[in-house]
Amino acid sequence: MNLQSIASLSVLLLQQMCVYLVVAYALSRTRLFIPLTRASIRWPHRIACYLIFSAFCIMGTLLGLPVVSGNAIANTPAIGAVLGGLLGGPVVGLAVGITGGLHRYTLGGSFGLAASIDIVMQGLAGGLTHRYLIKRGKTRLLFSPLLAGGLTFVTILIELGIDLALSRPFAEALDIVTLIALPELIANSAGAAVFVKILLDRRDSIDRQSRAFSAKALEIAAHVDGVLRDGFDQENSMRVARIIYEQTGVGAVAITDREKILAFIGIGADHHLTGTPIASQHTLHAISCNEVIFADGNEVPFQCSLSPHCKLGSSLVIPLVGENRQVIGTIKLYEPKTRIFSTINRTLGEGIAKLLSSQILDGRYERQKSLLLESELKLLHAQVNPHFLFNTLNTIIAITHDDPAKARSLLSDLAVFLRKNLKRPTEDVVLSEEIEHTKAYLGIQLARFEDRLSVEIDIPEPLLGVHVPAFTLQPLVENAIKHGTGQMIRVGRICIRAHQDGQAIFLVVEDNAGLYDPQPGGGGLGMNIVDRRIKNRYGESFGVTMACERQVSTRATVRIPMEALT
Repeated sequence: MNLQSIASLSVLLLQQMCVYLVVAYALSRTRLFIPLTRASIRWPHRIACYLIFSAFCIMGTLLGLPVVSGNAIANTPAIGAVLGGLLGGPVVGLAVGITGGLHRYTLGGSFGLAASIDIVMQGLAGGLTHRYLIKRGKTRLLFSPLLAGGLTFVTILIELGIDLALSRPFAEALDIVTLIALPELIANSAGAAVFVKILLDRRDSIDRQSRAFSAKALEIAAHVDGVLRDGFDQENSMRVARIIYEQTGVGAVAITDREKILAFIGIGADHHLTGTPIASQHTLHAISCNEVIFADGNEVPFQCSLSPHCKLGSSLVIPLVGENRQVIGTIKLYEPKTRIFSTINRTLGEGIAKLLSSQILDGRYERQKSLLLESELKLLHAQVNPHFLFNTLNTIIAITHDDPAKARSLLSDLAVFLRKNLKRPTEDVVLSEEIEHTKAYLGIQLARFEDRLSVEIDIPEPLLGVHVPAFTLQPLVENAIKHGTGQMIRVGRICIRAHQDGQAIFLVVEDNAGLYDPQPGGGGLGMNIVDRRIKNRYGESFGVTMACERQVSTRATVRIPMEALT
């Protein structure tokens, strides 16, 4: 035994180890290695660790070099056994070691038993190191090439000791150990370190792709945010298509409804004209079956349905889904014949489709909500019911003969009140207009109840110019009279106040009846509509709150954000 033999065996074993690592590198490009790039205690991860590292453990033995008439093998199963335990834990390490050890034992030789025990010991050593690091929160060290190489080096030293202890005759065992010690220490330690470095590179590559994908997805989401809420039409679709085209860098982007092309940007825009009917069978199939259609031009043929000279070579058609999962259109991404459709753009396309579908639904919901608010406002207008007009006209008739001037004043108030109801804007008015409308209503009620009703209005001058939602105050005053002072025998009092507190304005209508019924619907239709309108517009922290001291007073307070009204 001489140094030349040791050096020669070292070179040969390193060559075999290189083959081993080439296989590892090739597999690391596949999804098989993704579970190995993260420390996890889940069983799917452990099973993946066991299967992969058992295979590498067996491969390390098969790629080994027989020495001294085949009585021993200079090999590298320690890489698979140690890394299986280091990344999968004690159970996985032991399982990999047993699997690799049984395989080595079946190959025989005077080192067969000792070598099989070595592999089991190496897997267990990796697993115990895994447990030690996890318990101390040093998970990052599991992916340290230096640790992997060092741990493998130590286990090879132990392996050599076991070989000497169990193999016979001792003189032959000593010769073999002397021959294989240095080659195995170098090849296994270096191999384990490089293997972990391959895993680290794979993990970094996945992280970079994820960061790039996330950044691009967030950028697209930020740019298209809210565009389709204003309507799924040709103008908005063209804006969205241009944003996606610029952000993704694909060959072309198209958006369609169920019948025609709403937008087309990119290669082929000269014959894919907006407003023309959909001609693509892929698009029609995606709409009718609610399916994502990917035609890569190879496995699934792609041919432009409009021009045989079109430069587009592949397409991805994704349905846009509306209410009840009904397809309302599609978004289409194209690549030219000279370019391969990237997986990232395929995933992005499907994510963008979900985002746009959500925006379209939100927009329709907002429009329906707006229509509902308008309907509720019209309902407030319509609350001038026949009984109110009948009572008002009766009051006017009763005083026409005795007090014509007052009758004219009431007719004027009635005219103002009706005009405000019929012609007032549906959104905001200044508080002074709201007060004028309320005064017209109160003028009629004061004539009707004569000396049984008194009204006090206390509105600070600076607040008269503040904008408030139309029909906020009058329904509350009407509610206070109809369900409060109108039910009293003694004199009723209505007090209308306003004040600012911080960034909110408070409108208060208080009566001295104290007849508020806190049961659902007890506040009257008008008050409930006012409350819902303000909450829908400004949030649940605003709206109408009621406070009642039975038979003493009822106070309705409207809280509105000051910033939204200035």
